[in-house]
Amino acid sequence: MADHWWWRPGWTTGTRWYTWHLVFDGADDLHGLAADYRHALADVPGLDLVPDRWLHLTMQGLGSTDEVSAADARAIVDAATSRLAKIPAFDLALGPAIVAPEALLLTVDPAEPVRAVRSAIRAAIADVWPEVPEQADGFRPHVSVAYSNADGPAQPAADALAGVTTYPATARIASAELIVLGRDRRMYEWEAAARVPLG
Repeated sequence: MADHWWWRPGWTTGTRWYTWHLVFDGADDLHGLAADYRHALADVPGLDLVPDRWLHLTMQGLGSTDEVSAADARAIVDAATSRLAKIPAFDLALGPAIVAPEALLLTVDPAEPVRAVRSAIRAAIADVWPEVPEQADGFRPHVSVAYSNADGPAQPAADALAGVTTYPATARIASAELIVLGRDRRMYEWEAAARVPLG
């Protein structure tokens, strides 16, 4: 595994980023599964385990708060509100967790409604801006339960994951959230800017 916390282009200590996530406040079933994985991974070195509060499904970035005006963010939220109203709320099954190079990821099923939400958000951005940041293709819905903070072998994490048999967890997705994201403390932490309901 490799250290997840290297600085991506445009990021440094103190950077805050507008981005869209699906969040899991009150998702008790998912929180129970995440707790099982945290327990299984507690003795595996080189991992930062994600607490329930910061579980998320990354959707679509906008850009640094230094570069994206509050007016543009509001206009995108308004456009997204109209578009997401046409997509009904849905349930996701999450798990099992798998090993990726920089994180341990919960699989997400079905992926199609998540992609539909992302496509609606990207269309809302295109309503406001001439270009939409990030690529449309290659999106892989997932929820990270741990991030790697060092280079090292993946087998200890894989062995620990194999001991968890309580998946899948079910979570109801009824909104998308525009957040202001930071990662100064080896964790993705945020403040909500807007919650946009589905359906």
